[in-house]
Amino acid sequence: MMINMSYIRVKFLPFYLLISAGCTTVTIEEVQHTEATLVEGESVVVIGRRTSNDYETEPELISCIGKVLSKGDNQLNVIPEQTFMDNLYPWFEPRTAPLRVRDLQRLLAYDAVSQKFDDFNVHYIIWIDGNTETTRSSGSITCSLGTGGIGCFGFGTWDKKAEYEASIWDYKNKKLIGKVSSEADGTSYMPAIVIPIPIIAQVQADACKGMAVQLKHFFNNSQG
Repeated sequence: MMINMSYIRVKFLPFYLLISAGCTTVTIEEVQHTEATLVEGESVVVIGRRTSNDYETEPELISCIGKVLSKGDNQLNVIPEQTFMDNLYPWFEPRTAPLRVRDLQRLLAYDAVSQKFDDFNVHYIIWIDGNTETTRSSGSITCSLGTGGIGCFGFGTWDKKAEYEASIWDYKNKKLIGKVSSEADGTSYMPAIVIPIPIIAQVQADACKGMAVQLKHFFNNSQG
């Protein structure tokens, strides 16, 4: 059996927004094994991986990707994660969620589960795994109270890294059809001359937008 595999690598150069944002670099990678075909009325669901009580892909990242996918050009019909989870409780909780595509067969043995999938008309499940973390910080800011009020002086920086991977499962054909990864690195600044002024790199938000745009391309490019 031959597999058609294509690699698409897109790199967005650093960009700057005065005062409100720091510097962020986003790298997107895509691996597509087979075509993704959505017909009218079919849906996708975006779910974050939660492997234990102390690890989960941030819900706000999942919500962000879903919102971008469902709006603008080439929008997709996205089932909100919480709606999906509530209707299929407890089958997509950390201890019971399928880790591999073939595990879907185990769930489909339950009529209530397969019926919910049919009700939502789900064709693709997009699993998101990853997180955003602070990787480095430096500098210091000192504040003191004087006759004129509180004054601060100093300079601080901190780096954040966001790494996420989306695995696209074809529910109807029970197979993994591709992956999209998003990596964002950003540096935030906090200069303080009397008043601290944060210049924040929107690392997680930029990782979300980059991944969602590429996921739209994943589906719409397949449909030609």
